Amino acid sequence: MTQGQQDWMETYEFHDGVTASGPAELQKVGVLKIGRPDARRVLVWVGGREGGAAVFRHTARCLAKAADDLQVWAVDRREQNLADLSGFSRSPEEATEYYLGGRYRASDSKDHLYAAQWGLAVLVEDLRRVILAACDGGRREVVLGGVSVGATAALSYAAWDFDGTPGHRDLAGLAVVDGGVHNAFEGAGLKFDLPLAAAEGWLAQIEQGAVFEDYTSTTVGLGTRPEDAAVWFQLAAQHALADPDAPAVLADRLPEAVRTDRKLTNAGLLGWLVDAERAHPSFSVRAGTLEDSGAWKDGGPTRLATIAEAFAGPQPGAWLWYTLNRVLLDYVAALPFTETDVTRRLGLRLAHTSGIDVPLYAFQSGLTNGTTGQAAASVAAGSRIPELALYSDTALTHQDVVYARWEDNRFLQTLSQWLRTLPARDR
Repeated sequence: MTQGQQDWMETYEFHDGVTASGPAELQKVGVLKIGRPDARRVLVWVGGREGGAAVFRHTARCLAKAADDLQVWAVDRREQNLADLSGFSRSPEEATEYYLGGRYRASDSKDHLYAAQWGLAVLVEDLRRVILAACDGGRREVVLGGVSVGATAALSYAAWDFDGTPGHRDLAGLAVVDGGVHNAFEGAGLKFDLPLAAAEGWLAQIEQGAVFEDYTSTTVGLGTRPEDAAVWFQLAAQHALADPDAPAVLADRLPEAVRTDRKLTNAGLLGWLVDAERAHPSFSVRAGTLEDSGAWKDGGPTRLATIAEAFAGPQPGAWLWYTLNRVLLDYVAALPFTETDVTRRLGLRLAHTSGIDVPLYAFQSGLTNGTTGQAAASVAAGSRIPELALYSDTALTHQDVVYARWEDNRFLQTLSQWLRTLPARDR
């Protein structure tokens, strides 16, 4: 065993966040850390709309194992502190009754109106405290990466004005995956226009109580509450890990929208929920097929066990329970990637977009049909970015990018190579 292997660690730790509205115990963010703690470079990841830290467990392991001098940190946004994850530390059967029996502690928007103020400004300030901790007083370099709207957060951080200091000064590089700013999401059918009046209306709704959104739960058909999808996926993952070939415990309790008359094992049920042949493109993987027996047969670039391990927890999980409408509003406002009447109204300090001067890596799957790359090129052209490295694999789904095994994952291969050749930043 090498020295690097001996030093390898996987931990989940909390860092103090910025002091914002709300109780003192919520002013923190969880960080999944994988690799050597003494690595000279840290890659910090921000997830997408519902992306929790464990989304990056497989990605982090692969990248850290490929480079002894790299540690990977994946951030849980502070709203995950509102989730009652306590039941997942029990057996899968006990967890099922705890959550599906309604005994868990749910969070209602009216009880958390302070979170209406947790927008992009709070998110980047939280990130800055994590990034400065990763820098370790200048002894280590940090690359900031984001997937989907997490890429919007990463680029916004680089352009942010922290009391006169540009965010990109903290960084040695940026990595964006299937998202970003400008028209990054248009290829996926998502085109945004946010006049000031519309932003004012959205903000008023949030401040009047629409703190959380339920897009993920309703889109995948697993319920109407913000946390429904996260709960179902975590329960399904726990059963799939514990007893994959047993008859599916959850099959008869699934919401009508996703229930099937097909016989399912526990693994088969999880595969049914994420299968690219039937699931929403934003939430699916190419992991195999459901056999007539109801069992899952692995195939494709992603292994179902990788999905199960990411979601099972108990902490961190792969999906956030409560996605904040204010963060989504600010993400949309930041897409023009310049200061506007809307960004000024929302307090988004995007003052340094043209000054970003670190290398940029961009990757696009089949989801955005090339617009991620177009948007990254626009960012590079409008800034001092010295190098744009753009890669694509349209055979991968949006979720395959972070879950597919190394040998079938052009994202992991190209990002690892880019990190190895990334020059040290002069300070």
